[in-house]
Amino acid sequence: MAKVTPVVPAQLREVTAGVLVATSTIMATNTTVLTDGGSALLVDPNWSADELDSLATQLRDRELRVIGGFATHAHHDHLLWHPGFGTAPRWASPRAAAVARDERAGLLQALGATFPASLSDLMGRVEPVEHLPASGVPDGFAIELLIHDGHAPGHTALWLPRQRVLIAGDMLSDTEVPLPFWPDDLPAYRHGLERLAEAAAAARFVIPGHGSTGTDAAGRLAADNNLLDAAAQGVAHPADARLVDPTMRGYYHQLCDIST
Repeated sequence: MAKVTPVVPAQLREVTAGVLVATSTIMATNTTVLTDGGSALLVDPNWSADELDSLATQLRDRELRVIGGFATHAHHDHLLWHPGFGTAPRWASPRAAAVARDERAGLLQALGATFPASLSDLMGRVEPVEHLPASGVPDGFAIELLIHDGHAPGHTALWLPRQRVLIAGDMLSDTEVPLPFWPDDLPAYRHGLERLAEAAAAARFVIPGHGSTGTDAAGRLAADNNLLDAAAQGVAHPADARLVDPTMRGYYHQLCDIST
């Protein structure tokens, strides 16, 4: 019988003072925790039940009290929650909150039949905001919400000017190519990149929704624009390390189809 290696739940690691990230084993999905003075804001906590359990335990072990949650967009893997996080308010942009409400049945289905019902029930319980309430922001942080419609309606990045950290949601990934809102909303994606440009130029760190935390936010933004340009020109094999992945090559070819 083959030996089964147990999956170790993602561990929180410090990117810079007060900014912690845990990366899931599923699609390298990132949870970000902003903390200061014993309070914490959770951004996109994810993914598996074991990982959410572990995240709740890690927060408890660090004696952190969750004062708020934020979903960068209304895709099922970014709307999750856990009873161990408590009953703090959770937010998303107005358009994202509307999608989470109106498309709840489909989002629940996307979680899969084996996802625990207790966690499914908590998915997507977000309220609409254009600015985060001060009560949900830990001391030491000033958070600017950069709302646009690239990738998903009401997609939101969080810019932390004091820490110079850009939490980019499902953009500026080192592993995923640009994924516009289906089927072909390339102008919205381009606008989303423009919306992030100033923060990306100033950022010391970028945290994507999927992939690795990096120090190259501006370079990632340029690479995304270059890939969109290549798709518009019908370039079959542009030079981009992300295209080594067959799945990403497939997505890129879809970009070519909708760009030309």
